[in-house]
Amino acid sequence: MSIVKSRSWGNGMPYKYLQEKGVAIKKQKYRVSNWSEYNASLKLRGDIEIWIAQEVIDNWYANDRIYDGTGTPDLYSARAIISCMELRKVFRQPLRQTQGFVDSIFRILEIKEIKCPDFGTLSKRAKKLGLKCPCYKKYEKPDDDLAAIAFDSTDLKRFGRDEWCQEKHNVSAKRSWRKLHIAVDEKHYIVGNTLTDRFSCDAQEVNDLLEQIDTPVEHYTADGAYDENAVYEKLLEHSPAANVVIPPDRNAIFSDLNNRHRNQNILEIKACGRMEWQRFWGYGRRNYSELAIQRYKRILGNTLQAREFTPFR
Repeated sequence: MSIVKSRSWGNGMPYKYLQEKGVAIKKQKYRVSNWSEYNASLKLRGDIEIWIAQEVIDNWYANDRIYDGTGTPDLYSARAIISCMELRKVFRQPLRQTQGFVDSIFRILEIKEIKCPDFGTLSKRAKKLGLKCPCYKKYEKPDDDLAAIAFDSTDLKRFGRDEWCQEKHNVSAKRSWRKLHIAVDEKHYIVGNTLTDRFSCDAQEVNDLLEQIDTPVEHYTADGAYDENAVYEKLLEHSPAANVVIPPDRNAIFSDLNNRHRNQNILEIKACGRMEWQRFWGYGRRNYSELAIQRYKRILGNTLQAREFTPFR
């Protein structure tokens, strides 16, 4: 089922031209010249089109129902459950509202032969399916050239009260968080992801993210949290010819124990300055990951719906 045509979290872009004693950086100005196209694009953001592929309708119910004495076989196919759960996630609805929403779509499209599974069936079947995070691509063909990959992580709230509720009722936050790690390509598509507990280190998840990328990469970008020799080794093992652009710590020193790319970054920063080093090696590509996290949270929210923690990839 295809659905909608359709504060970045993290460390931000460090090492800008900061002035001494709190003098603010001037806000960048951008002038819109193509107002007609700009207004049309803003209107399209509110244009929602929901359509159902014919193969989804034909396979809404399970084709082979075998009564072997172990209980009533599943009436709805796995594809039907997945379609309903995708709609639920995108529109941030509870299970009962999802059931009513899907039934209303069928009523508008005048599809009378199928109906949405009840909310109890959705809850039980979704848990049994063991759903994995799908990987959506712009094209069906495999990516034969990934120019750049940016790594980042963000927190997703498991449970807890919001700031307004804490201030109004003077209650404790008692929050719990999970951590989402992502790898984003230059087309703003998430090509790798892992979900861990909040105590997981960003650098520890690089290997799991690289396992989901099956083509060589030319350019890796990440913030200072990934500045470890082990990260350099994993990235270069995956793509030996790649440029690894990770800003080292300000106190980092040249050492024979360092990876040669890390030593190279340290020497270049000392020679030409951090800002010039960022411009030369295209450190701004890390904005891909920041933008992907912002879009994720604007569309899907910054909270989790699952009560139990099941790490996914």
